[in-house]
Amino acid sequence: MASHYTLLQVPEQASADELRQAFRRLSKRFHPDTTSLPTSEAEQAFQRLRQAYAVLSDPDARRRYDAELRLARVAASAAAATPASRPVNGSPAPSVTSVRRALSGGEWLALLLLALALVFSLVLGVGLALARGAAFSTWPSWLPTS
Repeated sequence: MASHYTLLQVPEQASADELRQAFRRLSKRFHPDTTSLPTSEAEQAFQRLRQAYAVLSDPDARRRYDAELRLARVAASAAAATPASRPVNGSPAPSVTSVRRALSGGEWLALLLLALALVFSLVLGVGLALARGAAFSTWPSWLPTS
């Protein structure tokens, strides 16, 4: 799918004024009332044009869109570079996306149980060592004692 910059026929570094001029120029060409294109095709093209301009004219939305565009380019270049992502026998490769999410209640419980098991085993080990009368630290045999 074409990027919003491609739809508006402007470079990615275009200023707000350049975006507005490009939108006005293209909206005259694709507006359903002023074009010779079929009505349904003109409406779709004009809608895509309006959506692209709405995103790029808002500074916050434009920053988010640019970040998504960079991420998509990095993912595409990484997918092209790895042989595992190439289609095998004509079937498309599965896409893998990383999603950061909060831990569920069960995951928190598992972490708590692991922490408790670690603390219990440390206490048990130290307790058994004390009960046997073992020394906690001994000097190495190669180190001379004074």
